[in-house]
Amino acid sequence: MSWQADVLFAGEVSGEVLRFDAPISFWGGINPVTSEVTLAGHPQRGQRIAGKMLVIPRLIGSSSSSAIMLELAYARVAPKALILGGRDAILPIGVLVAGQMGWNTIPVVAMPDPPFLTGERIAVHRNGKIDAAQDETA
Repeated sequence: MSWQADVLFAGEVSGEVLRFDAPISFWGGINPVTSEVTLAGHPQRGQRIAGKMLVIPRLIGSSSSSAIMLELAYARVAPKALILGGRDAILPIGVLVAGQMGWNTIPVVAMPDPPFLTGERIAVHRNGKIDAAQDETA
């Protein structure tokens, strides 16, 4: 099975999904050094987003979230990809700036109501196609 998402920042990667079950702002919700979810009361509190195909159906806005995304890239604890439930300008800016700094970037895609669940393995392709993945690629 495959799905089509809108590409906000192109890339190609596969890995294990971590799906957020509640909205979150990276500013105050994600530790930029460890990648741990720190937002009190969040269902994924204590989990780390590093190396995950991070599915975020809903975000809580904060323009500072792009700075946290940039810090995650700098610390090399960023997720492998962001699959957002809607278009967002803030998080992709952090990815864009990371690329301008010569750091690793990640794909960022948007699709309404992303169906992916924690523990599933998916692949995101440069054209926005998402499919089930068997192997992990960097």
